[in-house]
Amino acid sequence: MRHTPRPVASRLSAGAALTVVAAGLVVGLAVGPAYGAETAEMEDTRAGRLEVYPPNVVPGAEVTVGTVACGADGTAEGDASSVGADAFALAPGTPPGNTTGRFRVPPSAQPGTYEIVARCSRDGAEVAGDVVVRLTGAGEPTHPRGSVKTGVGGALGPDPVKTAAGVAALAVAAAGGTWLLHRRVRGEAI
Repeated sequence: MRHTPRPVASRLSAGAALTVVAAGLVVGLAVGPAYGAETAEMEDTRAGRLEVYPPNVVPGAEVTVGTVACGADGTAEGDASSVGADAFALAPGTPPGNTTGRFRVPPSAQPGTYEIVARCSRDGAEVAGDVVVRLTGAGEPTHPRGSVKTGVGGALGPDPVKTAAGVAALAVAAAGGTWLLHRRVRGEAI
């Protein structure tokens, strides 16, 4: 029986695979702690914030707010007076540990950005978030209102009497111009 040596390519591919695995472990160990710190930092940021959904609304819309700042089974008192709404309650919601509440933006609310505040009942911690009031919802087309201000008027313009007077003046001018041209063609003196 003859012994045949393994090809060099298989030894190189096994070595390359081990190098890739080792590099992956090194990168994973280096990135892992940074990712964990970033996740904890994001949770801390979220804990100090009042989440507002939807963030962009039209007057008359209902808005839901939530925070994790009040802890599990926490309650809070919300203040939406900046947009003209009444105070509202926040109660334990879903997911667990989230305190949520709702309020309605008044139909008379003007476009702009308004700060909504909630104060936790247990420790008095205060969190805030913004709601943006727009005349139309995101992605909705706007339609023009009223008449076009061209300065010329229209058939059904704001004052039909003035429109009729203008049309009559144009008709008289056209008739007079036609009469003058007709006399000139015949050679009559003007």
